[in-house]
Amino acid sequence: MPEALLQSNLKSLPLLARGKVRDNYAVGDDRLLMVASDRLSAFDVVMGEPIPGKGELLTRMALFWFERLKHVVPNHLTGEEPESVVAPDERAQVRGRAMLVKRLAPLPIEAVVRGYLAGSGWKEYQQSQSVCGIALPPGLKNASRLPAPIFTPATKAEAGAHDENISFEQAASLIGRELAERVRAISIRLYSEAAAYALTKGIVIADTKFEFGLDATGTLTLMDEVLTPDSSRYWPVESYREGENPPSYDKQFVRDWLEAARVNGQPWNKRAPAPSLPAAVIDKTAAKYAEALARLTA
Repeated sequence: MPEALLQSNLKSLPLLARGKVRDNYAVGDDRLLMVASDRLSAFDVVMGEPIPGKGELLTRMALFWFERLKHVVPNHLTGEEPESVVAPDERAQVRGRAMLVKRLAPLPIEAVVRGYLAGSGWKEYQQSQSVCGIALPPGLKNASRLPAPIFTPATKAEAGAHDENISFEQAASLIGRELAERVRAISIRLYSEAAAYALTKGIVIADTKFEFGLDATGTLTLMDEVLTPDSSRYWPVESYREGENPPSYDKQFVRDWLEAARVNGQPWNKRAPAPSLPAAVIDKTAAKYAEALARLTA
């Protein structure tokens, strides 16, 4: 089992922000060092226990997809070695789990694409037979494959808050119609190519979210992470059944445990601090992440 990194602590670079998983450091004025820790969040609460190896697995998976999809849209990778910008005694903290990337002006929306009806999309469909203002055919079930992938953007929430689904028109009002249409078209193409490939490896990518930014010349650029189990809903194809919630490769295993957890005899209220994760849950979650990467890159 690899040694876990709950939080990086680099002194050679200015810390800009700690997210739920990533610690971002400034490298000059034009680059960022993104370090993927082994933290795990569920219900927007960061767990107190790390998942050993998770940050490295997420980074390897993101790099795999950035390389595979670079013909669709530019991405934020600089091609430089992350270990080259930190002090020698800090290299172990970034080795295998960091990306040295361009500093961009991020768009204020999450570019969500759904190929299957699940999660909040399924809940909304049951009420309105639509998702984010997009009408869908009658008779769909939980986990049904959609006739074609749909673009269902969301707002970017502040730390500790939930993203909120919005309509395309709302997204267009935030970033401009022409840019919103480009983001929609590129996001659907990215998802479609990735989902088709993953299916050949025995994985259904039910939905995913992308993040984009603009560089100094205004070029639309794919950023952050891409198509990892933290930003996507991965299902093993052999367990997929329409009408059921398939077991997933993401942190659903942790969510399910937390839903049943008790704190002082009461259900957990989904606020920090989270209940302590037992070793069996940590090990099973780590194994799920590893299995997803192994399947994709086999």
